[in-house]
Amino acid sequence: MLNVVNCLSVKILRALAALLLMAAATSAYSAPKTVLVLGDSLSAEYGLSRGTGWVALAERKLKENNIDAVIVNASVSGETTSGGRSRLPALLTKHKPDLVVIELGANDGLRGLPVVAAKANLLAMNEAVTKANAKVMLIGMRMPPNYGRDYAEKFFAMYGALSKEIKAPLVPFMLDGVAEKPQLFQPDRLHPLAEAHPIILANIWPTLQKAIKAK
Repeated sequence: MLNVVNCLSVKILRALAALLLMAAATSAYSAPKTVLVLGDSLSAEYGLSRGTGWVALAERKLKENNIDAVIVNASVSGETTSGGRSRLPALLTKHKPDLVVIELGANDGLRGLPVVAAKANLLAMNEAVTKANAKVMLIGMRMPPNYGRDYAEKFFAMYGALSKEIKAPLVPFMLDGVAEKPQLFQPDRLHPLAEAHPIILANIWPTLQKAIKAK
């Protein structure tokens, strides 16, 4: 009789253990992924009503497509690659993202800062993200021609080279289809109007969606 009781006890314990493992696996699978957007004014809704920028539009698109992910927008107007590099560690600790979308460099370029310095900062950010067990997605930018052809070409090429080096997905130019249309910009000629942000999202979305599903 005792052996029968012991056998039943073992079976019950095994069944409970299996149920706990299944519950843990289900919980891990169902946990939404966290996407951290680290950008400048182009992602921080500068001059726009809240909820009209591409990041907010991306959040809605995630829900529409039943993609279980949340976006934390840590973008700051005027941010440079140096500023993003200094802010990133605390953001990684606080939000524990699965994917970090880096949209930085435009302000470096507008200030004529060395391309090599911007790349070094982006490399350091990728290293920090990798150590935090997350992945990087890059969003590139072009400089206006008045900054000099050589500088503009080196600046743009930096993103492609970096993407290959760190094996990160890249959106080459977020303002594709916008930059050449002055009517889509605010009076400062630097920041797109709300009407331009669906176009910006259309440039970003295919890469973002793939990056989220890949993580």
